[in-house]
Amino acid sequence: MPKAKSKVQATNRRASFDYEFLETYTAGIQLVGTEIKSIRAGKVSLQDAYCFFVGRELFVRGMNIALYHWGSWGQHEPVRDRRLLLNRKELNHLWAADKQKGLTIVAVKLFIADNGYAKLVIALARGKKEYDKRQSIKERDIRREMDREG
Repeated sequence: MPKAKSKVQATNRRASFDYEFLETYTAGIQLVGTEIKSIRAGKVSLQDAYCFFVGRELFVRGMNIALYHWGSWGQHEPVRDRRLLLNRKELNHLWAADKQKGLTIVAVKLFIADNGYAKLVIALARGKKEYDKRQSIKERDIRREMDREG
């Protein structure tokens, strides 16, 4: 019997406004203690989450997973650096791209996969200038108007 599809998702809506996404990747997360229970309860925030390299390993910083409400044993630290799990080819590509000026790696979305593991969608991104943001707002408004009319 297949598992029910999970509705747990946390998105970083600010990232799409501040950055232009060039490539996206889906990475696993190394979790400890009660972190997965808090994620399943929807107590996670990706507001200021970004990724960085330590050696050749990729970590996410700024992701807040709240303490698990019903547990007292094995509690985790809410804001800590968590290691991301990608294959070596993807890590090498991101490492080389991260060294280029103007590119960064941001966390976009967190979800529970069909197999029950937490996955993080990360994006290689370039920061938008102020005029790019205004253009994005204009395009979004035009799309809304077209949807309303027909």
